Amino acid sequence: MSYSVREVSAMLGLSPATIRDWAARGLIEAERGASGALQFGFRDLIVLRTVSELVSAKIPQRKVKRILTKLREQLPEGKPLTGIRITAEGEQVVVRDEGTVWNPESGQSLFDFSVAEIAVGAERLQSMTPDNDAGTDWYELACELESSSVEEAKQAYERAIRADPAHTDARVNLGRLLHESGDAASAARHYRAALEADPEHPTAAFNLGVALEDLGRLDEALQVYRRAIALDPENAEAHYNLAGVLERRGEKQAAIRHLKVYRTLLS
Repeated sequence: MSYSVREVSAMLGLSPATIRDWAARGLIEAERGASGALQFGFRDLIVLRTVSELVSAKIPQRKVKRILTKLREQLPEGKPLTGIRITAEGEQVVVRDEGTVWNPESGQSLFDFSVAEIAVGAERLQSMTPDNDAGTDWYELACELESSSVEEAKQAYERAIRADPAHTDARVNLGRLLHESGDAASAARHYRAALEADPEHPTAAFNLGVALEDLGRLDEALQVYRRAIALDPENAEAHYNLAGVLERRGEKQAAIRHLKVYRTLLS
């Protein structure tokens, strides 16, 4: 399924001239239809959205093109730009992919935690005995450990859940870490458990939708994204992701409606 320049303009709020200019500059890859007009797939829309966000963050277009070119070289063969998250942080561009964060211009990781930091986290884990195995204590420790040791943070979240199986935030956070490490199935189980404990937890609903989509379970993802939107109608990402699922199911008009809502929420 493809979209015209006019449809893309309506969905993303970009002028047709800007879209054509970015295509000409090689910032996005678009195909030509039988009439010679530019045609965009849904993945193109995601890249366009990313380019728009970077340019809006005052990243020069020439730099954006250079970064996207380098990223295509850095990513494993067959992995599209749509499979990673690209954001602007100050004057630099940051890429996130399954828990890994790096600067695409230098290719260097942005996180290099010291052994001392990890050792401190390990010592605190060992000092917490079953006598003070309170869910809140373990949850708070896990939140702190995320910045120094993801694996130890996972362990602390697991201890929080063992102490309090209905600790929804611990389940959501553990699910997120598992999801970022590539284990979408385990993440989905924790998101579901969080929703069972708190049926009105909007983050658990949205994250479950993302996990189900990554697992290829589109029918379930569709329902969960709708639930997430019902819980939080202003969740722009939920509207955007739902539009993607609808597009893949061939429901083009419904997809466009949610993309328009997404654009409105960001304006």
